[in-house]
Amino acid sequence: MSPRLRTASSAVLIALACLLVPLGTLAAWAAYDLTDTDRYVTTMAPLAADPAVRDAVADTVGDGIAQEIGVNRVFAEDAARSFTATRAFRTAWDAGNQAAHAAVMTALHDDTRAGPVTVDLATVTTPLKRSLTEDHAPFAARLPVEHRPVAVLPPGELAALRKGYHVLHTAGFWLPLAAVLCGAAGITVAACRRRAVTATALGTALGGAFLGLAVAIGRRLTLADLRDPAHRPAAAAVYDALTATLRTASWLLLVLGLTAAAITWLTRRASLRSRRRTPPTPTPGSPTQPGRARA
Repeated sequence: MSPRLRTASSAVLIALACLLVPLGTLAAWAAYDLTDTDRYVTTMAPLAADPAVRDAVADTVGDGIAQEIGVNRVFAEDAARSFTATRAFRTAWDAGNQAAHAAVMTALHDDTRAGPVTVDLATVTTPLKRSLTEDHAPFAARLPVEHRPVAVLPPGELAALRKGYHVLHTAGFWLPLAAVLCGAAGITVAACRRRAVTATALGTALGGAFLGLAVAIGRRLTLADLRDPAHRPAAAAVYDALTATLRTASWLLLVLGLTAAAITWLTRRASLRSRRRTPPTPTPGSPTQPGRARA
């Protein structure tokens, strides 16, 4: 293979690898980070103490209570807001997130399942009643535990989500692997491997920067699509919590790429300086330099 063909092949492979880096990172995050129930609950748990999230929950729950039992809405929201400051709310928050996420993941894995995705209300009220009882809350023991299904996902969205989940689960494995293989192949076939390593490192850093930019644009678009502007701070807190791993990955790609490129550039300069300082070795039979002959 001629040097020109090797250089062209290397450029194509490296460009493809750098394109797959942000896409593979995004797919792996969606396939393995968002779909893990324990990790999801751990990520969402700190939001129970977020003021914006607590206010949004208090408004929603208070409005529901006011409509259900016919009490004053302001009074119901104040009562709900007081509840969000208790340990029992954090228990109910974790239990609700775990039950909802587990139900959705079960439905995504079961291709034969149809209908809405539901959660048994008792999965939330049981730990809530236990927490209130431990805190010696009045009438906690009389809190009813009803086994009533609560819809968390309508049936019309399940089929599309199931297809997307299967695609992401496949892409989350193959895209990062393809990025690594293309990058390694591009460096291997390159006529100048040092330049190929530098190009791969800079492309990786650029991919990390694009990934971080995509996360920021996605945040802005998500918040702009909300119907209720009052819930935007809560939605922003949830979005930031869910994409924390993705933002960290984008920064790692950026830093590692720039670091690798800098190291390659420094080693190249050091190698050039070493070659300039090393005098040429005279070949046998070559004439001796005049200065050395007089010595």
